[in-house]
Amino acid sequence: MCSLGYVNSTWGIFQDYYERVLLPDESPSAIAWIGSVQITLMFLPGLITGRLFDLGHFKIPYFIASCGLVVCTFLTAECKQYWQFFLVQGLFTGLFSGIIYIPALSVVSHWFSKNKGRALGIVSIGSSLGGVLFPIAGQNLIPLVGFKWTIRTFGLMMLIALGIANLTIDRRLPPVNVQGGLLNLAAFRNPAYSIYCISGIACSLGLYTALTYLPVSANAVGVSSNFSFYLVAIANAASGFGRLSAGLLADHIGPLNVMMPFTGLAGILTFAWPYASNQGELIAISLTYGFASGTYVSLVVAPLIAMGNVDDVGRRVGMYMTIAALGTLAGTPISGAINARTGGFKDPGFYAGGVVMFSVLLLFVVRYLHLGQLYGKC
Repeated sequence: MCSLGYVNSTWGIFQDYYERVLLPDESPSAIAWIGSVQITLMFLPGLITGRLFDLGHFKIPYFIASCGLVVCTFLTAECKQYWQFFLVQGLFTGLFSGIIYIPALSVVSHWFSKNKGRALGIVSIGSSLGGVLFPIAGQNLIPLVGFKWTIRTFGLMMLIALGIANLTIDRRLPPVNVQGGLLNLAAFRNPAYSIYCISGIACSLGLYTALTYLPVSANAVGVSSNFSFYLVAIANAASGFGRLSAGLLADHIGPLNVMMPFTGLAGILTFAWPYASNQGELIAISLTYGFASGTYVSLVVAPLIAMGNVDDVGRRVGMYMTIAALGTLAGTPISGAINARTGGFKDPGFYAGGVVMFSVLLLFVVRYLHLGQLYGKC
């Protein structure tokens, strides 16, 4: 809720509001850099936090990052210039979110030897919850109390949620001092793991484009800005159902077998999104895209758990997240630059949909390399 649910799932409302109100002199691509740096830094610390988790050192960093995230949220309310938003909301909010995010995913493997897909699906619903609560709260609070007090309210919500998280999160298995430092380069000897990392970069280049620019594209076709905020909430609500359904299916047929068709559907919908010309069509795109993309987000860690030993899962996940962060850093700014150059969203949709579909092709390769055959539970 407070990491991925705020940083990624809610950024679309900030992109729209900053373009229209707070930073109207900045280009869409420049504003998108705030969001892309934010989500990149949420993944990038995985290399360090994953290793610390394996060694048993995660509760103190988790607490410090929780405090830092709350403070940065309150400071965002005081920002007025582009560089201030970039520093506070882009750099530091993203960094603290990343320190929180990786342990929250890695700890699942300690508590569930069976039904891991279902467990990851339930955990990932938290980000959907944040992606619903924050946009709806923002849409209703900004006209009443203004931007500053809306962001301060977000900070209070995070304070409560992260307080509960710090009291309850814990590992079950004892820490193991696995040989090596931050990197486990031996993991790349597994070709399935290497290709999966490349697929992560490709998908990250395109998966977040539609969610980021949905409100902006809605305004461009005449949808009221009072409603366009809700498109992000609608997508995130549908994403919650997608994540839970994906977790249930993954336990029966395997996470990759669930990820491939639904990520492919997300790619197709990214192609279709720019052609939505009215409110009803945009709602339909938001619902289906949210459901489809939610399956990928909820299950992305599950194949990594099966690609090695549990005692090294934090480092393995951390390396993957760090590599995938390269895609998140460039993805939405590239889409924003294409939009600024062409004046529409069709070309950004072609670009984003294309790289997502390429990532799906790589997932088929991963399944074959992991199983040694074309079909099977994976």
